[in-house]
Amino acid sequence: MTYSGTIVPLITPLTTGRAVCESSVDRLIGSIHGAVTALMPVLSSGEGWKLDETQWTDMVRYTRRYSRGLPVLAGIQLPSTDEVIARAQLAAELGADGIVVTTPFSPDLGQPEILRHYRRIRAATPMPIFLYNEAALSGNTIEPATLKRICELPGIVGIKESSGSAELTLRLVAELPGLPVFEGWENLLFEARGVAGFVGPLANLEPGLCNAMLADPTARGQGEIDAVCERLGLYKDDWYLWAKRELLRRGVIETDLGVDS
Repeated sequence: MTYSGTIVPLITPLTTGRAVCESSVDRLIGSIHGAVTALMPVLSSGEGWKLDETQWTDMVRYTRRYSRGLPVLAGIQLPSTDEVIARAQLAAELGADGIVVTTPFSPDLGQPEILRHYRRIRAATPMPIFLYNEAALSGNTIEPATLKRICELPGIVGIKESSGSAELTLRLVAELPGLPVFEGWENLLFEARGVAGFVGPLANLEPGLCNAMLADPTARGQGEIDAVCERLGLYKDDWYLWAKRELLRRGVIETDLGVDS
């Protein structure tokens, strides 16, 4: 499958007891399914690195259950390659259509180790892989030359490019023809025009606005997105909690609790 358009990194709705709220997952997907092309549960916006295995499992399971035919790409944000492989196998058992994988968590990780990480994952599971290039959680960044080598592996189906550099995003678009590159920052959509799509928290709330910007990327459209994100708190460090507050206000989810709040 070739991915494009707006993919939503779902927030993880919780009950007052900090279990994943099944009915809220259903309502959340129902509120956006006509405007998004795929679902990415348990990624950064879903507090994926904070979830225990039961919460992670339930969120992926409920996303699959209420996907309404949309592909489910399960995020995996764990410190080591062995942990990622085990979680990838669980994602397959839960019926996910693919996995979204960061690098291991280490600020001292070299590029050979990053390449080895993805090669080991590729050898251990046939699941399609979406690369997640970010540094905030892992503490490291995949260099362009390494990204190109990783993308030579079979079954790489896309890149969520969240380095914060529109220049790098466009370089990857130019150097990796045929591989969908998705911008991961709302504030860079105009600068990164030409990408295959967008993956970001705004898609939980206003996917139509994201689609409009992808179809017609203008400075005016960027200004509108920036204003909405500022108003909704999506440019704050705890953006996922602000997204939950707005979803609660709209009656989509039952609480605005975070995993550790």
